[in-house]
Amino acid sequence: MVVGMDADVVVIGGGPAGLSGAKALARSLRSVVVVDDDRPRNAPADGAHNVLGNEGIPPRELLAAGRRELESYGGRVQPGRVVDARPVDDGFEVQLADGGTLTARRLLLAGGGVDELPDVAGLAERWGRDVLHCPYCHGYEVRGRAIGVLATSPMSVHQALMFSQLSPDVVLFAHGVELTADDRGTLAARGVRVVEGTVTGVEVTDDRLSGVRLADGEVVPREAVVVASFVRARTDHLAGLGLPVEELRMGDLVLGTKVAADGAGRTPVPGVWAAGNAVEPMAQVVGAMTAGLLAGAQINMDLITEDAARVAG
Repeated sequence: MVVGMDADVVVIGGGPAGLSGAKALARSLRSVVVVDDDRPRNAPADGAHNVLGNEGIPPRELLAAGRRELESYGGRVQPGRVVDARPVDDGFEVQLADGGTLTARRLLLAGGGVDELPDVAGLAERWGRDVLHCPYCHGYEVRGRAIGVLATSPMSVHQALMFSQLSPDVVLFAHGVELTADDRGTLAARGVRVVEGTVTGVEVTDDRLSGVRLADGEVVPREAVVVASFVRARTDHLAGLGLPVEELRMGDLVLGTKVAADGAGRTPVPGVWAAGNAVEPMAQVVGAMTAGLLAGAQINMDLITEDAARVAG
C-alpha cells in the first residue's frame, strides 16, 4: 500500500460482485475496504438460486458469509453510503455521507442496479415475491401455477415463451404493446393466451397475489406476474469520476443503463474497474461473482505492474 493511502483498493458496493472482487484482492495480500450501504438488489427475494452448493440461500445470509470470508483474509467492510469519488494524486478519494473520506490506489465499482417497474398499482410491493422477472432466478418456484406476463415491450413475448416451459397456464397481458402475427402464432403454439387491454393493478388475497386487474374492471386470476424492469446502474453518486454510462440495448429497445467497461471490468477512467449488475444488469448472482473475481485479479496485476515500473524507474 502506498504511504498516505487508506487502502490499495476501495470497493464501492458489498454485493456478490464487490465481495468476490475484494476477496480475490485480500487473498493476494492487498489492503481492501468495501463500502456498503446495505441495499442489495435481490433483497426482496426469499432465496438466491443456481448458486451451486448454496441453492436457495437467503440473499443476506449469502452476503454475511461473504463478509466473514473477506474479513478472514484481512479485508474490511465499512457500512456507509458513498456520495462521490474523484481522482487525486496516486489514486482516488471516496467521500462518504457521514463526512468521512477514504483514499485508495484503485476503485472497484460494484454498486449494482436499481429496478424501475411499470406504474401499475401493487406491482412494486410484490416485487421479488410473486412479481418476478427471470425464469432462471425464480421460475421453478412458480412452476405449474397460473402465471401472467405483463408486456412492456416486444421482448415480453420472449419472457412468456420461457415461462411456458414452467407452466401450462401462462397469459400474456398485451398492455398496449403491439404484437406481430408471428408473435401471436408462436405464443399460441406454446399454449400462451393473449389478453388485450390495459393493466391497472394486481390483486392480493391473504398476502398472496391472486389476480391482475384490467382497466375495464375484469380481474384475471393469476398467482404470479412476470415483468421486465428497466435496470438503471447506480452511478449518480459517482459524478466526480466522469464515468461513462451507456444504454443497455437489444436492437432498438433500451432495457436499462450500464457502466461502460471491457470484458475484464476496466472502465475508460484509468484506475477504475466495475463489475456485477452495474456493468451487466442481466447477470445472476454467480455471474456477478465471476465478474467481481476477474476484476479483482485484473486490479491486482495492474498494481503489480505499476509497482514494478516505479522501482525500475
